[in-house]
Amino acid sequence: MKKFLFIFLISFITLSFAFNNALYAATTPTVSTSENIQQKLLDQIASKAAQLKLTEKRGIIGVVSEATDTQITLTDVQGNKRFVDVDELTKFSSPTSNTFGISDVKSGMTVGALGLYNRESRRLLARDVDILTLPKIVIGSVHSLDNKNFQFVVDTQKDSVKIDVENITKTYAYSEGTLASSGFSKININEPIVVLGYPDATDKSMILASKVLLFPDSVKDPRIISAVSALDNSITIVPSTGSGKKLTPIVK
Repeated sequence: MKKFLFIFLISFITLSFAFNNALYAATTPTVSTSENIQQKLLDQIASKAAQLKLTEKRGIIGVVSEATDTQITLTDVQGNKRFVDVDELTKFSSPTSNTFGISDVKSGMTVGALGLYNRESRRLLARDVDILTLPKIVIGSVHSLDNKNFQFVVDTQKDSVKIDVENITKTYAYSEGTLASSGFSKININEPIVVLGYPDATDKSMILASKVLLFPDSVKDPRIISAVSALDNSITIVPSTGSGKKLTPIVK
């Protein structure tokens, strides 16, 4: 009987060790698999975080120099060349068309692109591309007035611009440190002026004035003389010596 009990105990202990070893062997791969999954998740998160550090939402405004089915090349206001990538998710919009697309983007257009900018590649993946009509700012002096059509010509240092005043045009006068509402009838020839407006759709040489700012107490910029004389041959310009004295033409 004692011999039987001894054999039973030995068998039980042996089976217990075998069971524990089998259980450990069965659970060890599960722990290893769980650790692998966690490591993969950590690697993916780290990779995604690195990508997010390189990209940011950004907008770019520039003039189109070249456009293809997948890329728009712009020149921004600082003269830098910018590359904008477009794909099937990019949306296009234009104030003159409801079916505007990448094939309608032409050289010379001013566009604004909004999307994800990659600081490493310096490229923008556009999500929205809008055709823009930027306002024009004309700074100069009044050369002539057309009271019948409510238009006037402004001479600048480079050229002359025709301005059209409409019902929506806001006109102001800055005098003695005060800004007050004014009107077309208050505009005087040779008066310094600043005009903010947009090119006329039918006449590109004309600006449709949105805002007009008059300076009745200021004097005309002397650098605008050349523009005035080029338009008005009746004006005789007497050159200056640079010493404050005017030269008198010699008449024989």
